Amino acid sequence: MRSHYCVRSATGLALALAVAGIVHGNELPAETAGATPAQIVDALNGVFGKHPGARAIHAKGVVFEGDFTPNPSAATLSRAPHLQKTPISVTVRFSDFAGIPAVPDNDPLASPRGLAVRFHLPDGSTSDIVAHSFNGFPSATAEDFRDLVIALGHSGADVAKPTPLDTYLSTHPAAKNFLTAPKPAPVSYATLPYFGVNTFKFTNASGHATNGRYQFLPVSGAHYLSEEQAKNAPADYLRDELRARLEQGPARFKLVVQIAGQADKLDDPSITWPDTRRTVELGEIAISRSVADNDAANNTLLFMPNALPDGIAAADPMIAARASAYAESYRRRHQ
Repeated sequence: MRSHYCVRSATGLALALAVAGIVHGNELPAETAGATPAQIVDALNGVFGKHPGARAIHAKGVVFEGDFTPNPSAATLSRAPHLQKTPISVTVRFSDFAGIPAVPDNDPLASPRGLAVRFHLPDGSTSDIVAHSFNGFPSATAEDFRDLVIALGHSGADVAKPTPLDTYLSTHPAAKNFLTAPKPAPVSYATLPYFGVNTFKFTNASGHATNGRYQFLPVSGAHYLSEEQAKNAPADYLRDELRARLEQGPARFKLVVQIAGQADKLDDPSITWPDTRRTVELGEIAISRSVADNDAANNTLLFMPNALPDGIAAADPMIAARASAYAESYRRRHQ
């Protein structure tokens, strides 16, 4: 079942989930120490339902190809092969948030949007970045995220107040902000900034290590629809708009790394670092064309945030947990 409500700039995801009626029940399962990949995928299925062949989250997506050209400053940060001098090809998937393959692009459940980028490295291997269009993550740990999603899945409109979600959010302000912050519908997938909310350690050729988080900044700037425009937008307007946009030229993003300050927590993606932190530009992604078969690409692609070359390492344990959950979702949709 999907929501029939259109996006409003002040409508939070928590309200959208409740009014959509896709959450169920009122008895929470017993908590366990640690969050297994199966638990996380089960919890997401409990919110969005099971859709054979689809991802548990960010199920609706569209795939493109392009190129990445490194900036000279990139090599000062990392010795990773794609951050040196030579341009390489990339595969890019934009997506809507919900684990619902047919969610309309103007539905509240479509935000935040996702951006996953696969870099095709010179030696034939690949490296991935997974980001979304909200600067922050609702949970500090994989266990917290599992518990949040379980609370969402047991807090439908017919559940007595306070619902499990009410109770959870009362002690988790970052999750409340993530769910309720305005997320207006974009003009285009290409007019949104995207944030890689986990921290990575970048090591250059001299052995100097720097911690930071990825950001994708649209060269054309951030642009959003009005409430009325969003209400009247077609269900697949983002896919169609980007394909039409590329006929006029590539959609470009600057890839930068926001550098951690001394007091910034490296292992808590629910804490957004201040905008005053220094950034280093890694290069520019130019998205130029659709893949030949979008359905096949969506089916076969598995983006792994822990697929890292020499010169980049995970600095947040949630990176491994997210990758394990993605792999579990992939396994299930290919059963």
